Amino acid sequence: MMEVRLLVAVVDDDESVREALPDLLREFGYAVRAFSSAQAFLASDCIGQTKCLILDIAMPGMSGLQLQRELRQRGQAIPVVFITAHADESVRPRVLEQGAAACLLKPFSEEALLAALSAAFRGN
Repeated sequence: MMEVRLLVAVVDDDESVREALPDLLREFGYAVRAFSSAQAFLASDCIGQTKCLILDIAMPGMSGLQLQRELRQRGQAIPVVFITAHADESVRPRVLEQGAAACLLKPFSEEALLAALSAAFRGN
């Protein structure tokens, strides 16, 4: 019997994040797809299978917040864990208020990422 692994999508314009984060998530036992932009994720065939979205807030073109809004408008209730390199304290409460499961400041620890994923899968 095949083990069904939850699909986590990583959307970040930073190539180093798109390379390192999926490896870590696979070690945790998740299936992973990585995208360089919100538009690339929206154009993919995996929106319906994605169980959690790890999403950079600030990206060229469509931001992480705009992607979250677009998915909501499409009726896709995918839990979101935002990640950001910008230490703007006003952003975190705002994204949590808009339904994000967590907001992590880069660089974050494996423990912080696991806790954020747990919150996302619990539906916080």
